[in-house]
Amino acid sequence: MNLLINIFTFILAFVSLFLVLVVLMQKAKSDGAVAALGSGGMESTFGAETGNVLTKATINSAILFFIISFGLYLAHIHQSKHQDDADSKLPTVTAPATPQSESKTP
Repeated sequence: MNLLINIFTFILAFVSLFLVLVVLMQKAKSDGAVAALGSGGMESTFGAETGNVLTKATINSAILFFIISFGLYLAHIHQSKHQDDADSKLPTVTAPATPQSESKTP
């Protein structure tokens, strides 16, 4: 279970970075200094459908981000509940028998 949580946390980090990059690549409504940040090059890559491609990528990555985040939340709750149950049991330890020393009477 711990391995799956680590793998999905790693995937969540990549999805969040991708989401940030896709949002930054989108063209703003006002064509001011945004072209200097690189969104102008996206038009030559995807053609006239740049807005649609980036909008769909943003929506899909946001949905994936929320699904993975909620899944990790549930996995952490499941792990903490089962870990508390296992830790609440008292361990049974058997002590070795010690020989009785005979008392010497003078």
